[in-house]
Formats: sequence, structure tokens, C-alpha cells
Amino acid sequence: MEINMKVSGLLAVFLLLSADKIGFGMSHPKPGCRYPPSQWCRSLEIAIECKVQKQCMEMNAIRPNQTVPPVSVTLYYESLCPACRVFMSEQLFPTWTMLQDIMTVTLVPYGNAKGEKILSNSPFTCQHGEPECRGNMIEVCISLHVIYCMASAANVLDAAEPCLELYAPSVSWSSVVSCVRGALGYQLMHSNAVMTRALNPAHTHIPWVTFNGEYTEENEDKAMSSLYHLVCQLYKVRNLTSPKALRHAFT
Repeated sequence: MEINMKVSGLLAVFLLLSADKIGFGMSHPKPGCRYPPSQWCRSLEIAIECKVQKQCMEMNAIRPNQTVPPVSVTLYYESLCPACRVFMSEQLFPTWTMLQDIMTVTLVPYGNAKGEKILSNSPFTCQHGEPECRGNMIEVCISLHVIYCMASAANVLDAAEPCLELYAPSVSWSSVVSCVRGALGYQLMHSNAVMTRALNPAHTHIPWVTFNGEYTEENEDKAMSSLYHLVCQLYKVRNLTSPKALRHAFT
């Protein structure tokens, strides 16, 4: 499920590499300082207080180049997979919050699910049982912000409706239920199944992350420890190798 990356402002989340961590016992994330994320890089004093001076310096050094495509990050995952939830809450969402101008995110909730029994009430069989199938179906019908909130909660499924009210109040819960139970949800999940099965190389574990459509073990290791720095690195490479940048370098 491709996510529209343009939103009207930054959300209150823990920044990648900050000393504080998001715990699964929380119903939703709490800010690490008294300023909202949109103000963290406004001044050196605020950046120091919020412990993000290094990230703010890097952001100022990387100005989006309209001629360079953003880094495409695709996450293949499962809604109840513990490692997936940690990566979502501690790496993917905080990084996207800071770098949404130079990265796009595609979420593919399916993972190790199997089968499509069209005549059954439960067309997919999931690694962590029917609750995960329901969680996957809910997450295929909602936005990144809500999925992040669910992944950060103590109970993924119980958090779905409150997270929707918190992060997407204009979307009704009944519309999500209609998607989950109707043809749209099945079509979206079928597309995720097709995308997952088409992976080359095939996934051997979850979460499985690709960058610009490609998977490497090296990039995955970097993503798990510091996705922020990896995205910056990949974007710099694209920027330096773009035709416009090359022309400028030799004139």
C-alpha cells in the first residue's frame, strides 16, 4: 500500500537516535522535549534541548533537489510481528517524519501469510493467526500515521479505532470496517500478496525492507540500526549521480 507522503506538518514522535525509546506499553507516543517536532530545527538552542542537533545539521545539508527522485523505501511486514513493530515505531516512522521530502514509503502488510480461499470468510492464513490477518487487513485500509500508532500500542487491534480517531479524525471507523469486510480490502490484500510473492530475491524473514526496489543484506542491516543515516546516504548518492549534478560538476 503506497502512502501519500505529503502531510500538513510533523507529528509528535520520538526522533530516531534520541535517548528515549517508544515502548509497547504506551497507547501513543509522547514527545521527547517541550517543543513539537516542527520546531526542533528552528534554532540551535531548541535542537540542543531536544537532542537533535546532529540531525538538524544533516537536514540543512541535504536540500531536496526537484530533479532527483526520492529514496523509495518499501516495508514488507506483518501487523503482529514484534520485530516489525519495533522497526516501524523506532526507525521507519521517525525517519519519514524528518525526511519526508526526500523519501517515499510503501507499506506491504502480508509477510508470511498464505493462501487465498475466496469462498472462505478468512481468505488468508497468517503466521500469527486470525488476529494478525485482521490486523493486516485493517492496516491495508488506513494511513501510515494510524499504522504507526497501532504498532506503538500495547495491543495492536485494540488500538486501531482510538489511533484512527487520534491521527485521522476525518476518517470514520465504519468506513475502515467496510474496507476490511468488503471487496476493496480483499483487492488491496491480494495486491500485497502478489508484491510479496514477486520479491527477487524472495523474502526469508520479516521485516523485509527494499530500497528503490532492491534488497541487500547490507542495506537491511544499516536500516535496522539507523534508517535515517541510510536514507540520507542513498539520497546523496542519487543527487551526486544525477545528470544535472554531473553537468554542474564539470562546468
